[in-house]
Amino acid sequence: MNIVSFGGGTNSTAMIIGMYLHKIPVDLILFADTGGEQPHTYEFIRVFNAWLDKHGLPKITPVFYTDKDGNRLTLEEECFRSHTLPSIAYGFKKCSLKHKIGTQEKFCNHYPPCVEVWKSGCRVNKYIGYDAGETRRIQHAAAIDEVDKKYEKHYPLYEWGWDRAECVRVIERAGLPKPGKSSCYFCPSMKKKEIQALWENNPELFQRAVDMEHNAADSLTSIKGLGRKWSWESYHDEFIEAQELEKAQLTFDDLFPEAPGGCLCGAPCGCYDGQIKNRISLAGRARSGIVPRPAA
Repeated sequence: MNIVSFGGGTNSTAMIIGMYLHKIPVDLILFADTGGEQPHTYEFIRVFNAWLDKHGLPKITPVFYTDKDGNRLTLEEECFRSHTLPSIAYGFKKCSLKHKIGTQEKFCNHYPPCVEVWKSGCRVNKYIGYDAGETRRIQHAAAIDEVDKKYEKHYPLYEWGWDRAECVRVIERAGLPKPGKSSCYFCPSMKKKEIQALWENNPELFQRAVDMEHNAADSLTSIKGLGRKWSWESYHDEFIEAQELEKAQLTFDDLFPEAPGGCLCGAPCGCYDGQIKNRISLAGRARSGIVPRPAA
């Protein structure tokens, strides 16, 4: 019984393609859906499912967390109910353990083919997408894998010597688009450029993340927001303010079109007297709204 843990990103996608190329059977592909993945991940899953079906592989099986009554509970809903942020914001990994690892484990515990393997005294083969550049992660997992009585862990990307760059090439050769980064749209581990891309491409999701910060405000004592030491809202506001200030700056040519690229003496020497220096300073402040624009 071969199970693939699919994360929705580059490595796990390349691993599945590689298993097909190496003729390693794939019986089940599990994707733990927190309910908060970014739109590009859900779109890629749709495209990848078509590729899997075309190549005779099983489609991706989504699994998700349910409450004690059996109702689905997304990570976003859980955070709003508890007035907290994802646990990784506080330095823990409970959100991943609960909504990703735990949901896959629960599914397998009730999946007849897995149950049959365990009843026979064997272990289920689980394939994980750590690439050739992730030696430390594999070494860290070795001790846990050794005593795991339920799963035989395999790291084919590492065994094949495929690093991240090779994974990208394999996906391209398969005719598939490169997957975007797989993460919740409100993940505290997102980099600033990824947060910026979120508010530019999916402003409604960015606003929901800010609403999550507001909802958790009363319980934030050790951190300030999803950025831990800073809130996403404050980062956004400061970024926009800096952009507006940059647009307000005047160049020398803006101030003195009669001497483009040089100075008022007519030569490209860059000299100026105190009066001109003051004019530049005042004009720059005027454009930014600090003082009135001086008369010409």
